[in-house]
Amino acid sequence: MLVERHTRQLRLSDAGRLFLPHARRILSDVDEAGAAIEGLTGEPRGTLRINAAVTFALGLVAPMLPAFMRRYPDLWVVLETENRVIDLAREEVDVAIRIGQLADSDLMARKLGTIELWPCASPGYLAERGTPDLPEDLFHHALLGWMDRAGEWRFIGPDGQGQRVAVPAGSVAPEPAVLQRLIQGDAGIGRLRDFLARPLVGRGELIRLFPNFGTETVEVHAVYPAHRNLSAKVPLFVDALRQHVAGAPQS
Repeated sequence: MLVERHTRQLRLSDAGRLFLPHARRILSDVDEAGAAIEGLTGEPRGTLRINAAVTFALGLVAPMLPAFMRRYPDLWVVLETENRVIDLAREEVDVAIRIGQLADSDLMARKLGTIELWPCASPGYLAERGTPDLPEDLFHHALLGWMDRAGEWRFIGPDGQGQRVAVPAGSVAPEPAVLQRLIQGDAGIGRLRDFLARPLVGRGELIRLFPNFGTETVEVHAVYPAHRNLSAKVPLFVDALRQHVAGAPQS
């Protein structure tokens, strides 16, 4: 039973509350499909809800949205920024951007690109502590890693040989935007995602260390429920974001 009848009102049952977001999605898709057929244009309309981690939303999604929104003026874009993994169906999200290895699920996934982690430091820090020439020189520097999690940085030298550098736990909060501020504030050497580091390095605000060494990379995917393929807005957005990521200057 989806509705409970009371003396003077109707109220959704627990099952009804669970069913409601799915019903709204179905109606939205039906409306969009009908409009596309009637107009024979296939132009997306309605609401597109995107979920992304704060750093990725600021660094890559937000910059491509103005052109996308101008191209599809009948589409209302809602960009939700948070760092937790969400249930797309329960939270009524059309597409989510996820970084790193994907867990097994029934969701569709399309790779958007690969992000490289750049070791960086501020000119002020390097002027005070000196510039490391090789990854093994990092042992003598303040390294900024993830809070409460010991780890290591991996490098691949020009000769193809791998190297590992241990990073102490408790160095900094695990949010790239916070890490960026600490590096800019001369607190030490840290690794930033390339799309964050690139403009700062280009302006001389940060120095990229060991540019001839390969570093770790992470993959970025767009994930969405399979039935969202029926809606023009999701594939169009994913294609536009893929083109934007591919068009970003590469190292």
